[in-house]
Amino acid sequence: MKRATFTVLYYINRGKAQKNGLVPIYARITVNKQRAEFAIGRTVDPEEWNIEKGRLGSCTKSAKEINSYLDFVKSNLLLKKRELEELGKPITAHELKNFHFGIDNDNKTILQIFKDHNEKVVSLVGKDFAPGTAERYKTCYKHTEDFIKFKYKRTDMFLYEINPMFISDFEYYLKTKRKCCNNTAIKYLKNLKKIIRIALANGWIKADPYRNIKHRLDDVDLAYLTNEELRIMMNKHFEIERMQQVRDVYLFCCFTGLAFIDVKNLKYEDLEDKNGKPWIKKRRQKTKNWCSVPMLEPAVNLLNKYKEHPYCIANGCVLPVYTNQKMNAYLKEIADLCGIKKNLSTHTARHTFATTVTLSNQVSIEVVSKMLGHSSVNMTKKYARVVDDLINKDMQKIYGMYDQELSN
Repeated sequence: MKRATFTVLYYINRGKAQKNGLVPIYARITVNKQRAEFAIGRTVDPEEWNIEKGRLGSCTKSAKEINSYLDFVKSNLLLKKRELEELGKPITAHELKNFHFGIDNDNKTILQIFKDHNEKVVSLVGKDFAPGTAERYKTCYKHTEDFIKFKYKRTDMFLYEINPMFISDFEYYLKTKRKCCNNTAIKYLKNLKKIIRIALANGWIKADPYRNIKHRLDDVDLAYLTNEELRIMMNKHFEIERMQQVRDVYLFCCFTGLAFIDVKNLKYEDLEDKNGKPWIKKRRQKTKNWCSVPMLEPAVNLLNKYKEHPYCIANGCVLPVYTNQKMNAYLKEIADLCGIKKNLSTHTARHTFATTVTLSNQVSIEVVSKMLGHSSVNMTKKYARVVDDLINKDMQKIYGMYDQELSN
């Protein structure tokens, strides 16, 4: 193995002068033309510093003590370099810097840990993780890799280099260069946070860069169809088969509350007969919670419509469902053709079920929560809005009760 070139240079940082005029001493390690710098924890009078020698030029007791400490740091760095050579490990300026601070991370990098994590997630898809989750981690890895190249002009970074500033700069990068909205950026930051937690749990880093960082999601009021809009879409016929299929799948979700991935994976074995009425009984892929939904007549009709569809027969499913991306693209066209001025997506069908189909028809929020497969009613409240018609129905109960009570 070729021996690494190694030098240590001491200098004073006049840009960080203290109020008393003293300036900190910095060490600059150079290994194979790569540098790492750090403050050694000593300050000096800049007038006493010998730039050529890289040490104090006076012979005072304090000067001798500092010069002795400089020799001590250099000898320890040299010792660490020899130890790395004996172990056959790669020698870098950053590794030698770590020795001074008592850090030993075995050269682990953020992208290395991230990649290992993602490979495990992919192998557990269908068991512990949904395909969408694996895809999000894959995308977050790519954003992290691109950010390191953009900000630091490097291909990877050691774990000990991930600090609060890295997290803050990454958030700024996602919102500016990647054009992510606040909630999307925070979701990626949470993905990265899991990788940091793995490093902390294994003792690969000692300080949590997220420790003083708090992110808040913005409240998002997703669109949903009103009764009038729902009927317009139900009565709209499309000559193009793909448009008709997308409309039918969307309406099926509006009348069952199923999420996209759950309707895509819906099989006939997920259907039960109760007192002559078909029910959907299945676990949600996202939360693994059971959802129990008695099927309304429009949903049953759509089910029967595609019973003999070649795609359904070949795949053993109940509806011919396109990818989520295609569904969302076609729904934009469908909304335009129906005169609906809303940004529709597959998820808005779930909101329509909660708000328009159930809650507006005085189905209790506890029942709605059970049908949606939520863990708590609080989660359901984000889906189901109290619309004006429902407010009016409830207020009718007390209209006139106090008309005669107010004295003139």
